[in-house]
Formats: sequence, C-alpha cells, structure tokens
Amino acid sequence: MGGVDTDPFLLLDEMGPVDYGPGEATGAPDHPHRGFETVSYLLQGRWVHEDSMGHSGFLGPGDVQWMTAGSGVVHSEMPAEDLRREGGRFHGFQIWVNLPARDKMMAPRYQEIPREQIPTANSEDGLARVQVIAGEALGVQAVIETRTPVVLQHWLLKPGAQIEQPVAPDHRAYLYVFSGALAVGPEGVEVRDGQMAVMGSGEGILLSTRGSGPSEALLLAGVPLGEPVARYGPFVMNTEEEIRQAMWDYQTGQMGRIQR
Repeated sequence: MGGVDTDPFLLLDEMGPVDYGPGEATGAPDHPHRGFETVSYLLQGRWVHEDSMGHSGFLGPGDVQWMTAGSGVVHSEMPAEDLRREGGRFHGFQIWVNLPARDKMMAPRYQEIPREQIPTANSEDGLARVQVIAGEALGVQAVIETRTPVVLQHWLLKPGAQIEQPVAPDHRAYLYVFSGALAVGPEGVEVRDGQMAVMGSGEGILLSTRGSGPSEALLLAGVPLGEPVARYGPFVMNTEEEIRQAMWDYQTGQMGRIQR
C-alpha cells in the first residue's frame, strides 16, 4: 500500500478494470497462505476458487469472500469458464488483513457473502449509498465477523453528496478512490481516482463529491496490531523462524493440496 505503515492492512490490490478478449483472462493457480486474511471483493466478472480443505465455489459481481488463512491453506483463484472462453470485463479488489500473533495458527475458515446479503444503507437525502462489508455505517452493521476490529465499506456518492463517517479513536483509516474524485476532510483535500488518503487515528471522515459525476471509494479502518511483521511472499508471521517453518510446512505438504 504505497510503502505507508498501514497496520493492520498489508495489501490493497485493485484488479482491473480490464477488458479481456477470448482466452486472455488469467488467474492465480494453486498457491499457499499463512498468518493473515485475504478479502476478495468483485465488482465485475466472475471467478472460481478451490482450496486444500475441499472447498470450492464461485464469486460474482458484488460478492465477498473473507478467507482467514490462519495456520495455512492452499487455494486457487481462476476466472470462470465463461470469462476465459468469451472474454469480458473484470474488476475487483483483494485486501490482505494481518492477524495478531495469537491467531496466526488458528484453523483456516471462510466467510462467503453473496451480494444480496451484504448490508446496504442510503443517506437521508438519497445522494450516498454504502455497502457495509465490515464494521458499521449509517446505522447498519456488517454480517462478516472479523478477528480484530476492521472497517471495510464501499461508498457511492452522487453529485452534491456530503457524508461524515465516524471512526473509532483507536482505529487508523484509509480512503481509496477508484472512480471520480472526492473532497476529504474539513479542508476539502481532493482525492482522485487511483489515489489513497491516509487519515489520522480516530478521525471522523468527511466526504463530499467533486465534479459533475458520481464517485466511488473504499473506506478501510482498523486497530493497529503493533506487532513485528516478518513477511515472505504468501506468508506473514512475526519472526523469520516462523517464515522458514511456513515454507517448510508448505514444501512438505503439511498445508495440503487441492484435490481435483
């Protein structure tokens, strides 16, 4: 996330938007994770996922998959057959959320929330809408359970909208704009498409639109863990020794394999 200390978030990857031709779409074949959580949120397109625990399924527009890798899982994320065969638009996000030391070796788990089950709220004037993936906004509480306090919200603001979203005093917040532009804070600092605003701890976030079109953004916030981070590829632990152990466990098959 741009080299900024974003504890507890490790990664924010905007995938696309990209228009694939027939046969062009690629994905992420079998690979491991240990020690953190991956959050996949699709806006357009579909992919299929499989893992070493025997779990498989589809993720479509508006769906969320919150995977707690914990002690280790091998999984794959590949474009759905129709996207591979026919091509089409793909757009989504993957976010990595660190786990505290006490949870890094917990049993892996999935939370898969289809679009229709993600709580949504509108401002009183109807100019702003939020999809509450984690945390709370406009009086609506998310259904996803998180290991530590985390906020993840998708905001859509029409021209003329102004919203103030509270953030808990112990949280650190970030705003990533991926469509249009927003004015952030009382001074109205402009944050444009593809830019991220880093907020101070415990600041309420004041958002208003800039320009004549709608704007969309992800709001992320969480309590910093304040723990050492040892990181190598798909493994995030607290010490280098734990990283070496994770690599050994994967190489010797202790994280399992996807059965096909």
